[in-house]
Amino acid sequence: MRKVVIVGQPPVQVLDVTGPLEVFSSAGGYEVVLGNPGKGRTLQTNRNIALAEALPIHEITGAIDTLVIAGGPGSETGSYDLEFVAWIADAAKRSRRIASICTGTFLLGAAGLIDGRNVVTHWKFCDRLATEFPHVMVHPEPIFLQDGPIYTSAGITAGIDLCLALVEEDQGHGAALDIARFLVMFLVRPGGQAQFSHMLSHQAVTSKPLRELQVWMMENLREDLTVEKLADRLGMSARHFTRVCIKEVKMNPGEFVDRLRVEAAQQMIDSSNMGLKEIADGCGLQTADAMRRTFLRVLGITPREYLHRFKRGSEALELLDGVAPEDN
Repeated sequence: MRKVVIVGQPPVQVLDVTGPLEVFSSAGGYEVVLGNPGKGRTLQTNRNIALAEALPIHEITGAIDTLVIAGGPGSETGSYDLEFVAWIADAAKRSRRIASICTGTFLLGAAGLIDGRNVVTHWKFCDRLATEFPHVMVHPEPIFLQDGPIYTSAGITAGIDLCLALVEEDQGHGAALDIARFLVMFLVRPGGQAQFSHMLSHQAVTSKPLRELQVWMMENLREDLTVEKLADRLGMSARHFTRVCIKEVKMNPGEFVDRLRVEAAQQMIDSSNMGLKEIADGCGLQTADAMRRTFLRVLGITPREYLHRFKRGSEALELLDGVAPEDN
């Protein structure tokens, strides 16, 4: 049995604890231990729910396979329980791997475990993490990252994605997929997927005409979405439209179109049995080869790699039927 210890500085974000707890408990083959930095046997959460049967950390001895540090308000204050931080540093030495969920990354920083490493945390806290721990390389985009034995994840539900990836590392893709399906998760997301959906980003745009344009773009991805044509719909010059787009969505129009099309392709892969050629046409990428290049540019993985993250072998082969390996 692999020993998994889940602990955080109270109050912890409840899903940062219960998400990993559910994944590892559902997998089998793990002894899951809930820890508490205090002296009692309950771990206090941010929703006034106390999690029972938690062991005081001084009672958690011996080798640990996976040490999971949960985030939450307790780890976001900038003031750390020094005794707990020292325990994390010591427990890390007897752990095969260490994972943080959301702002649990701050506790890894306080324990000196991530200096010189590539990490991620919730997008809202990335700048603060980089400021507080200047020797850490913070990446705001991915939902989780691995650097050696250290695994860090983005906000809340990304911790479930990370733990599924850890189960996959231990037991194979089929086991992780079975858990995801049992938990009725939409898909098993690869770590390189962005934290923030650009299909939803129109909700944060202050310009109503630009929001309306983005909705139109999502509904017309097969159109020729050049900068000039998009600018013309708003009655702007291409140069001014590019400036507005960069200001509002933090990327140029071409990058934004690519991301919308990739997310549309992901949704089609996730929820349909359409072949990759049909999906490429449906989301405006036209050919499997063009979709492959765009996926690599946006996600860092190919459609084939994305497909195999969550489709069973026979389903994946059906979707890949007739598509040359170099095109996916």
